[in-house]
Formats: sequence, C-alpha cells, structure tokens
Amino acid sequence: MLSKIAAAAKISDLKNRILFMFGMFAVYVVGLHIPIPGIDHDKMEQLFATGGAFGLLDAFSGGAFRKFTIFAMGIMPYINASIIMSLLVMAVPQLEQLQKEGESGRKQIAQYTRYLTAVLAVVQAAGVNTLLRSSGILTANWFQMVQIIIVLVAGTAFLMWLGEMITDKGLGNGVSLIIFLGIVASLPMQISSTVKLYRAGSIGLDNIVLLLVVLVATVAAIVAVQMAQRRIPIQHVKRVIGNRISGGTSSYLPLRVNSAGVIPIIFAISIQLVPQTIAQFGGDSWFGQGARRVAEFIEPGRVLGGILYFGLVVLFTYFYTAVTFNVQDVSDNLKKWGSYIPGIRPGKPTTEYLDRVMTRITLSGAVFLGLIALLPYWTPVITGVTTFGLVGGTSLLILVGVALETMQAIEAQLVMRHYEGFIK
Repeated sequence: MLSKIAAAAKISDLKNRILFMFGMFAVYVVGLHIPIPGIDHDKMEQLFATGGAFGLLDAFSGGAFRKFTIFAMGIMPYINASIIMSLLVMAVPQLEQLQKEGESGRKQIAQYTRYLTAVLAVVQAAGVNTLLRSSGILTANWFQMVQIIIVLVAGTAFLMWLGEMITDKGLGNGVSLIIFLGIVASLPMQISSTVKLYRAGSIGLDNIVLLLVVLVATVAAIVAVQMAQRRIPIQHVKRVIGNRISGGTSSYLPLRVNSAGVIPIIFAISIQLVPQTIAQFGGDSWFGQGARRVAEFIEPGRVLGGILYFGLVVLFTYFYTAVTFNVQDVSDNLKKWGSYIPGIRPGKPTTEYLDRVMTRITLSGAVFLGLIALLPYWTPVITGVTTFGLVGGTSLLILVGVALETMQAIEAQLVMRHYEGFIK
C-alpha cells in the first residue's frame, strides 16, 4: 500500500488529485468548527447522554451535531435520498427506464436525488430545531429558527457539492470520503478519553491491549469479507462478425459475499431507535413514558434487543441485496449476449442457479453484518473500555470499506498510466 502511495506521489496528475482531495478535507474540517449561536451545550450533552438516533447522526457528521455547527445535518439527508431513489428505481417503471437510458438518464436521476436531498434536509432540520427548542437547548424565536434551518440545509447542500467535486477531481467516491473523514474526526476525542481513564486507574494496560486485539481482529475480518467473492464461470459463444470471429473466451461473474455494504445496519438501527426517538419527543407524557419503556426493552445491549437487532440486520441484508442485484436481469443479459454458465442452461435454469448461489452467500454476509452490528455492545463488556466506540458497527465498516475503495482507485489510476506508456 505504501509503495502504491509513493508511486502515486511521483505522477503529477495523480499528485494534484490527492492534493485537491486533502484541500477539500481541510475545508470540511473548518466547517465542522463554525458554530450556530443560541445552543446550551451543557443541555446538549445531557440529551446525548440519553442515547437515541442523535448519536448515529453525530457519528456521521464528525461530531458537528453535538457542537451544532453549520454541518450539523452532515451528509445523511443525501444518503437517505440516494437509498430512497435506489428503491424507487426498482419500484417505478419510468425511473427504471430512465436509468437504462445511459449517462443522460443517470444524470437526471442524480438531479432528482439532489432535489429529494433538499426536501429531506429541510424536514430533518425543522424537526431537530423544534425538538431542541422544546427541550430548552436552543434559544431562538421562529424567525431565527427559519434562519437556522436555511443555514443547516445550505451546509448539507455544500457537503453534497463537496462530495461531487472530490469524485470528479479527486480519488474515489467523494460522499464516502466525507463520511470517512467525519468518523476519523471523532477518533482523537475517543483516544483522549481512553487515555484519561488509563491515567485515572479505571482501566489497565491489559484492557487496552485486549481492545487493540479485538480492533485488529475485527479489521482483518472486515477486509476478508469485503473482498470475498464467489466467482461464477461464464462461457462466451463464438460469433462471426464479417470476416472476424469474436468470443469463444471464458470469464467469471463476481458475486460479492457482502454486496449490501453497511446499509442493512443503518436500516436496522434506525428502526430500533424509533421508540427512543419518540420518547425524546414525548417527554414526560404517558405516550413518551410508554415509548421509553419499549426502548429499554428492545435495547440492543440486552439479550432480546440484541436478537431483534441481529434479525433485522439479516432481514435487511437479504432485502437490500435483492433490490440492488436483480438476478433476472443478469440472467437475461447473459442470454442476450450469448453467454452461459457451463453445465447450466440459459433462461430459467440460470436464474434459479444464480438465485440459489446468492441466497447462500448472502446468508454468510448477513450473519457477519449481524455480528459486526452487535460488536459495539459486546466490546465494552469484553475489554472493560467504554470510551472507544470505533470497534464494530457502521463506523468501522465504513472506515475499512472506504479505505479499500480509495486504494483500489489509486491502483486503477496507476495501472491505467502504466498501460498508457506500454501502448505508446
């Protein structure tokens, strides 16, 4: 990895892309520290002490929500809009046809995603401001609240633009890198809190060593599963085009073990945190107290809550894999281009074979995601360290996944330039 980075630094265009990417990172970090006035930070800390969906939002915003800066909403509205559009493309025939029109269709869908992001950002910002104002955390009149909502929506729009600029002029997926940087930005605080516990004598060196062992083992497991593929052999028939014979070669169809990524965990934790979020809005009313009791009953750290959480992750893994990987379309495309799986007839038998293979390998990926999702609740019990929340869950999956994706992007750029020189 280090040799590839050193080689990339020697290529002018690639070096400029990397420098541009780090320049955009610097802009993002500056924005994380531009506060919005009118917030009682002591009461905000008390709100976070109760848990809930705000912790998830803060994790993806790089701590900006806890500080309530201009990037407090983070990039989450864009992520939610992208997920909703992916589901709508599968459900709405007009959008599905638009996606098949090529680059122009994808640009139109991307524009719809931006519009939906703005709508979701307004709704989310209005809801959060209303809750903070009713809790006495935010001191603002209705006119000031409108101004704050505009600032928060503008912050999300700026991050969306920043991500697209990194994708175009930098390396890798810009939105993923922004989420990556937001998670990394919270690491110094976690490390500092852990060091304070060690100096106070609350934890020992054995606890820290055990934490590092669990962290390294988890990272190794995530890398292994993220890179794991089931390669289906594909045979291409020979075709005569004019005086030339093409095809007749063999290749493979790579089916990823974890093709759903981190989305099932986000879906599952969002649903499981609904009662706790309702309890925060309900306050001390009978409705809020009832929601609070339900939230305590299904807390993922408890046995029943952990089983429910694990089951939701497995369920959403199958659901999202079925949405993003259409077995019927893959089978039809193989048949259309005259390709087939050796020993399997084209058409319905190929569809059934691919569906059977995907069902089996998705089970492995779903179980793995379920265990990773529960790891943040198990790690403090195993290691005795409660201040380092990176081990397991969505954060570590995103960090490892984005790091692998970025290194593959750098490697692709190096290979492209290598072959350019070879052809010349």
